[in-house]
Amino acid sequence: MVVNPSVSAKTFPAFIAYAKDHPGKISMASFGTGTGSHLAGELLKVMAGVDMIHIPYRGSAPALLDLIAGRVEVMFDTIFASLPHIRSGALGAMAVTGKIRSELLADIPTVGEFVSGYEASGWLGIAVRKGTPPEIIEILNREINAGLADTVIRTRFAELAAVARPLRTAEFNEFVTAETEKWAKVVKFSGARAD
Repeated sequence: MVVNPSVSAKTFPAFIAYAKDHPGKISMASFGTGTGSHLAGELLKVMAGVDMIHIPYRGSAPALLDLIAGRVEVMFDTIFASLPHIRSGALGAMAVTGKIRSELLADIPTVGEFVSGYEASGWLGIAVRKGTPPEIIEILNREINAGLADTVIRTRFAELAAVARPLRTAEFNEFVTAETEKWAKVVKFSGARAD
């Protein structure tokens, strides 16, 4: 979660207090309606009880440019894209949306440190076609997890602000189900519709 430096709140708790005192006055940029960026903000609105105005853009780059220029006040961006602007002072980092602090921004808290249970992380997984024999699925799962445990791969993930999270097949299925249910509720709250 990054803000334009003109935002008077310099910490996440101060931002939430400001947002509560000024409902509907903060403009929240996103990569577009229904994107992870948009839904991360909507999840915060639900869980923290704040009202921000969603301003959808056609992608990350134009939203980031308007945030830096001060035409919008806050955005939920990827660490990788925002990091150079945070380091230069063009943007202020309020919090990271993952479950744990990022090694790249170790002094920046997670949203969950202040809003219990909040987590909004992008993730990738590998799926197979329905009907794939279970023994093939288990071989793939074992080998992919072995690759994710490799030091070289984990180091490269860290450089990209990503974390490898090896899961067993059943765990991954449970994770996908939980994420689907969680984000369906957020989409319903936001009123987002496919264009």
